[in-house]
Amino acid sequence: MTSGPWTNEQVIAEWGEVPGEVLAAIGPYGDFAKEHLLNNPMLRLLGDVSGKRVLDAGCGHGYFSRMLAARGADVVGVEPATSLFEYAVEAEGRELRGIRYVKEDLSRLPDLGVFDAVVASMVFIGIPEWRDAMRRCVESLSRGGVLVFSLTHPCFENARTSWLEHGAVMVREYLHEYENVVPHAADFHRPLSQYVNHVISLGCDIVELCEPGLDPAAAVGGPDGVEVYLHVPPFVIVAARRGS
Repeated sequence: MTSGPWTNEQVIAEWGEVPGEVLAAIGPYGDFAKEHLLNNPMLRLLGDVSGKRVLDAGCGHGYFSRMLAARGADVVGVEPATSLFEYAVEAEGRELRGIRYVKEDLSRLPDLGVFDAVVASMVFIGIPEWRDAMRRCVESLSRGGVLVFSLTHPCFENARTSWLEHGAVMVREYLHEYENVVPHAADFHRPLSQYVNHVISLGCDIVELCEPGLDPAAAVGGPDGVEVYLHVPPFVIVAARRGS
């Protein structure tokens, strides 16, 4: 793995080498956390997508694009990493859903037309040039369109590890930006205010900030340590509407 400081190109190259068997092992609703903590609140914040044009920004291997298409959305998925992009395209070839996939760096996103909604799930935390990526997402929105983006909650990034080791959530640093070690590439810790203030500076109004907790029923039989998510939220989801 590359050591910092990271560039977009380095992150994209690292993600582009994720083995196909790793992607194939992911379920139709994503991993445990996405299935039980992220998908439903993001879909709720997006609202009825039937007949709407939706950009899945940083779509990865395309599972959420496929969920949106199943709900009647006209979906464009953007993903720069080779292995993830190729998997998404192959999945579309196996079962046509009308999804168009574009291989492009979000921070240099070309004009793909106007969208009613943009979703960026767990994307900005992995982009060194995240401000440009967020700006291009907002610029892709129609007036009044909504941007829904999710992040690892910067207060609770190591909650499971801390819970398993100490029986409590411990935080040593919050205010500064730094690299987090994750499988395959890198994520970056940034205070939540950076993302919220930037989307406001781009002319958006915050509609809702959501911190989903885990349903106790889902914790039964889940991975070790997930019971911590009954007490603290591992993710934060922001819905922002582009001004008229």
